[in-house]
Amino acid sequence: MSNSTSDQSDRKEQAPASSSRRNFLKGTGLAVGGLIVGGVAGNLIRPSTKNEPSPSAPSSPEVAEPVAVNYNQALMYFSQEQFKIVEAATERIFPKDDQGPGAQELGVAYFIDHQLAGQWGTNGREYMSGPFFAGETTQGYQGHLRRREIFDIALREMQNYSNEKYKKDFPKLTPEEQDAVLKAFESDEVKLTTISASGFLRTLITSTMEGVYADPLYGGNTSMDGWKMKNYPGTQMSYTDIIEKPEFVKIQPASLRDHMAQ
Repeated sequence: MSNSTSDQSDRKEQAPASSSRRNFLKGTGLAVGGLIVGGVAGNLIRPSTKNEPSPSAPSSPEVAEPVAVNYNQALMYFSQEQFKIVEAATERIFPKDDQGPGAQELGVAYFIDHQLAGQWGTNGREYMSGPFFAGETTQGYQGHLRRREIFDIALREMQNYSNEKYKKDFPKLTPEEQDAVLKAFESDEVKLTTISASGFLRTLITSTMEGVYADPLYGGNTSMDGWKMKNYPGTQMSYTDIIEKPEFVKIQPASLRDHMAQ
């Protein structure tokens, strides 16, 4: 046997122990560093979970269904104080009864707020330059003030009158006291600067009824309940499927928003 052959045999016999351990780990499936663990050693370090039931996840408490939020009910012009006055006043004009909800539930104050924030509130489509003359009672206000300015003046005076007579803000008055304040406006007992109290009240009454029966898209008539009280079908695109039926057909009301979503 040559010396080279003898040297190779000696190197095999003298292989370091670390090489043998490395071969063992590879054979058993246990990788250095713990990245792969298998074989007998792997079972000792990480017991097999095969055929074993997985631990059940901890039960979480039932979460209630989220309540639908009407994001159209957001103030665009009124302050919080003004909004509360209008909400209370319109509820007295159109109160809740056994026939259905009142102005507050129908979101009438939001409707008025949105109208004042737009062109109606700024008289955007009306001639507003002088000269100005006192108009007839049937003509309404004839002057330079915008509707939003009229509301600002009247609501402030409604609060002042309530505090002067009852020592409380208008929204905190009893329903009977609120009615008395509104009647004082109706009779012009309350004196307003540049406008008449009765003229403002007529505008408020008209706006209240519009908020009760307008399309919900504009902020009032929540859930179309104003229409439902009148069996009014709302904004229907067509009646061709029922127009020739001899019997009366009650239709679920539809809003402009319903047609936009289609």
